This record gives sequence, C-alpha cells and structure tokens, in this order.
Amino acid sequence: MSRLLLTPAEAAEQLGVGRTTVYELLNAGQLESVRIGRSRRIPRAALVAYVDRLRGLPETGAAA
Repeated sequence: MSRLLLTPAEAAEQLGVGRTTVYELLNAGQLESVRIGRSRRIPRAALVAYVDRLRGLPETGAAA
C-alpha cells in the first residue's frame, strides 16, 4: 500500500523536480500540504490534482 502523505523530497521525486521547486509550489499555494507537528507533508491526491491542473483537466479528487 502506498503512503498517503509524502515528504517534500518524496513529492519532488514523484514530480521529477527538485525539492526547492516543491517548496516554492507550497509557498505559492499551488500545491496543498498538511502540517504534522513541525513537519510538512503532501497528500498523494494533491500531487494528482496539481498535475491535472497543469494539464488543464478537471480535478478527479481520487488518489493515485
């Protein structure tokens, strides 16, 4: 089973971008995240929704 929440580094790997780019997307509000204590985690569904927006597709709301 895949984890529901990813670290920024793991999200960067999944998107094929650098970790700094993921933090820029988070700070710009383009990529959703949640805080658990002091840690930031990105839901898998947020990655799918972000890519769907880039492609101009309606958001599916389903996790991959």
